[in-house]
Amino acid sequence: MPQNPPQIAIIGAGIFVKSQYLPRLAEISDLVTLKAIWSRSEKSAREAGEIARKVFGNVECKWGDDGFDEIVSDPDIVGVIVALAGQIQVDMSLKLLKAGKHVLQEKPAAASISEAETALSSYNSFYNNNSSAQKIWAVAENYRFEPAFVESRKLVSEIGDMMSVQVLIEGSMNSSNPYFSSSWRRNFTGGFILDMGVHYIAGLRMLVGCEVASVSATTSHVDTTLPPPDTISSLFQLENGCSGVFVMLVSSKSPKIIWRVVGLNGTVQVERGNKDGQHGYVVTLFTANKETKSTFYPFSGVTEELKAFLSDISRASLQKGDKIEAEARLSYIEGAQDVAVLDAMLESGMKQGALVKVKKF
Repeated sequence: MPQNPPQIAIIGAGIFVKSQYLPRLAEISDLVTLKAIWSRSEKSAREAGEIARKVFGNVECKWGDDGFDEIVSDPDIVGVIVALAGQIQVDMSLKLLKAGKHVLQEKPAAASISEAETALSSYNSFYNNNSSAQKIWAVAENYRFEPAFVESRKLVSEIGDMMSVQVLIEGSMNSSNPYFSSSWRRNFTGGFILDMGVHYIAGLRMLVGCEVASVSATTSHVDTTLPPPDTISSLFQLENGCSGVFVMLVSSKSPKIIWRVVGLNGTVQVERGNKDGQHGYVVTLFTANKETKSTFYPFSGVTEELKAFLSDISRASLQKGDKIEAEARLSYIEGAQDVAVLDAMLESGMKQGALVKVKKF
């Protein structure tokens, strides 16, 4: 007998929910039933509900503490997407996990290493070492699911010993960007550097296939329309011994986003771009015999990560009592490791470039 699609709820009704989650879920509506959408205010819950209802006709709008409690106590809701302000996401996720829901939490995994450590110990304590009862806590890092990074990782393994890695991020966080006036990001430790930066670190870690061991960074605050810091320049050393540079500007007049891995026998480059009106990445392989091969991959990471989460929670419902091997790229620990790298860079920046070892989760 075919299994009914899992019923889920969304906690949060902000920009990303309306512009990404609802349209992407609509594309895979055969795999999921959206039962409820929650926001702190009735107005925003109803606005998001209106968009959702075009595809999920029976979606319920919930708001405030009572609405949240209704989602927590609804036995039909097996999974919850949490997309809230960075300062409160972890607490809300833990409440839902404790109540027996699987959670896909929007990045960043936490606001700092210490918050991530505390959160993980709370999460593990819910299950008293009974890992079979453990609910899935996933972090929505779409870069780990972008075909461009999945394919580039394979190419990196073909270019011989790694010699150097360069990551250059010139962002476009100006007043025309819908997230520019987001108050929680402005009051967030690390500002936009942490919220945006976890994506670029995820891309770096995915590409090189090993962890960042230590960093030495300089941070500054130049654009006063942005919260500090708004630039970071960091040296980093990978566990494989290779070193690299990570340069990020939150806002530049000439946006550019590029990762480049140079090996003994070639170079792999991933650059944000567009083709025929589609946004995505151009992946280029430069070979030892001077050949260049470029492929364009449109964005599809959000859809892919949602499919992976839905597949995991469906399997978990079928295999009650058995711990399932959830998709590793979604694990909370992966998200926490992205935060750990940036946290180390920000700490080094505050210590005038002192070498900081990256916490390993």
